[in-house]
Amino acid sequence: MHIELPGTAGPHGWPEPGCRCASCNGLRTAGVAFEPTRVLVDGVPLGELPRSEVPGGYDVRPSGGGRILVSEGPGACPEPASDVTYDAVLLDLIGHPEHLGWLRHRGAVTAATRVLSVHNDHRIASPAELGRRLARWARPSESTYRTLLLGGSRSGKSAEAELRLLSHPSVTYVATAAFTRNDPEWKARVDAHRSRRPHWWTTEETTDVAPILRSGPGALLIDGIGSWLASVMDAAGAWDDPDAVRPALDDLVAAWRSTEAHVVAVTDEVGLSLIPTTRAGRLYGDLLGTLNQRLAAESEETALIVAGRVLATPS
Repeated sequence: MHIELPGTAGPHGWPEPGCRCASCNGLRTAGVAFEPTRVLVDGVPLGELPRSEVPGGYDVRPSGGGRILVSEGPGACPEPASDVTYDAVLLDLIGHPEHLGWLRHRGAVTAATRVLSVHNDHRIASPAELGRRLARWARPSESTYRTLLLGGSRSGKSAEAELRLLSHPSVTYVATAAFTRNDPEWKARVDAHRSRRPHWWTTEETTDVAPILRSGPGALLIDGIGSWLASVMDAAGAWDDPDAVRPALDDLVAAWRSTEAHVVAVTDEVGLSLIPTTRAGRLYGDLLGTLNQRLAAESEETALIVAGRVLATPS
């Protein structure tokens, strides 16, 4: 089966006529344009092939054999047929990358399935950003790989961590922050995080992170290292005796180094936080900064998130 995409954009093309958003304007400035999505399978237009309509799209059967699941348009999430593994899927990955994860979770998409992004438009900043995401989504790695994402408050670091794992079939989300029921603002933050997670992800609300890192392969999202440190400092009485928490820090770093999992962890970059005015605040900042450096030294990838933008930090 040979699939060609003469066009990959949304119904109005990319850039869209008359649109002044940064995404469309950037393409115009660069002299780049993408035509609306058009698909040829073995030289035959997609619309001429046998198909069955499914909610959100089409289940297409080329004359030469095979099955293709196709999104009908921007925002659509096509439902797979029962007990079918598709040879190719053409999806709105800008709008719903988590749908690819769900298809993998269902078994409709495997490592042999060709994954293509269609209906691309100004919902994403640029083709380069789309390419960055597709490199992770099209072939998600299950092998050992450690990523540490750093950023300040409300930098978008948690959203970026989730984005990186949305296409995985199974993810364990490790939430290290203690839930405070009598704090409405904190509850709102926790609820916002929960609402973003795919429903098939597993959530572990715990500070016992090292055993999870040692539990074997799979995809883990740890959010985050800063709240974990505050909790273990409380448990160890380390606010008065910082040496009391060092065994827990050493154990976490050792587990991070030896893990078999594909891990994305979120942490606060100390240099982007408020300057502590108390001894406890300075102690916490010193410990977190040192811990961040130790984890980064044992990571295949680190990145700084600023205003939702990803800045790679070469090793």
